[in-house]
Amino acid sequence: MRRREFLTLLGSMLAWPLAAHSQQSPVPVVGYLTAGTPELSRNAVKAFLEGLGEIGFVEGRNVAIEYRWAQNDRARLPGLVADLVGRHVAVLATPGSVPAAVDAKAATTTIPIVFSTAGDPVRLGIVSSFSRPGGNLTGVASMNHELLAKRFELLVEAVPTARRIAVLINPNSAFAESNVSQAQRLADETGRQIEVLYARTDGDIDAAFATLPEKHVDALLVTPATLFLNRRAQLADHAARLALPAIYFERENAEAGGLMSYGPDELDQYRQVGVYAGRILKGAKPAELPVLRPEKFRFVINLKTAKSLGLTLPRTTLSRADEVIE
Repeated sequence: MRRREFLTLLGSMLAWPLAAHSQQSPVPVVGYLTAGTPELSRNAVKAFLEGLGEIGFVEGRNVAIEYRWAQNDRARLPGLVADLVGRHVAVLATPGSVPAAVDAKAATTTIPIVFSTAGDPVRLGIVSSFSRPGGNLTGVASMNHELLAKRFELLVEAVPTARRIAVLINPNSAFAESNVSQAQRLADETGRQIEVLYARTDGDIDAAFATLPEKHVDALLVTPATLFLNRRAQLADHAARLALPAIYFERENAEAGGLMSYGPDELDQYRQVGVYAGRILKGAKPAELPVLRPEKFRFVINLKTAKSLGLTLPRTTLSRADEVIE
């Protein structure tokens, strides 16, 4: 072999690893979309990343995350979905937001979508069934809206003297009407009255609470909504100012100063969304991953709040608690 030919061949051999490296596929990108805000979603994001980690994906190492936040503005979601779809993300995760899941489904039939919802995703039309979701969607259904009766029971048990109960509802929720009818039925069955309050914005929350003194309510039941989770401190402050014992749907509401909360372990739901996203990145098909139901439920009591309200909780209520915040 001539010297020039040898040097050419040697150069090609040396250059091959560099060329092969440069042609390697970039790390996959996961789109993370929620109706809330980044400031109040830190624990949710942490749980999601833990789920991805269980499957072997670490942000910044072998997976990238594109975060999008609607800042409690429902109207922003379609544009945020379109942006992520246009970026051709490998998986689109919509944890904790039914509207985000609905908009994502409408935007793409090819990009896998992993959701978590507070209500029945079959009833919402997101999937065909729990066992065989079909299409490009799967996820976790917390069934949180279906727990209204349990929250009503716990609130009445904790405050047996409460005769008039306010029920706070986001009218944008797909379950708003069913929550109203269910609350009315429970009130009729227990000889109580309900006062329905609607709020879809921060200002609506303030306006709704401003009407309560003249309505003479004795307790408050807050239904599941991203807005009410993100505004948990605002809700707790209003309830404290009016000396209203209240029950919420997530532990973070009680941690922020609410009297009680009952619902599925939401952080575990976000972790499971991360697990499913990781499994899809490894090749699993959404249609073959059954929609998961909650396995863990938590009843949390904030004893400090009870004391500030001058409320002595019955022993039966305290004995039910999975956690007491003091």
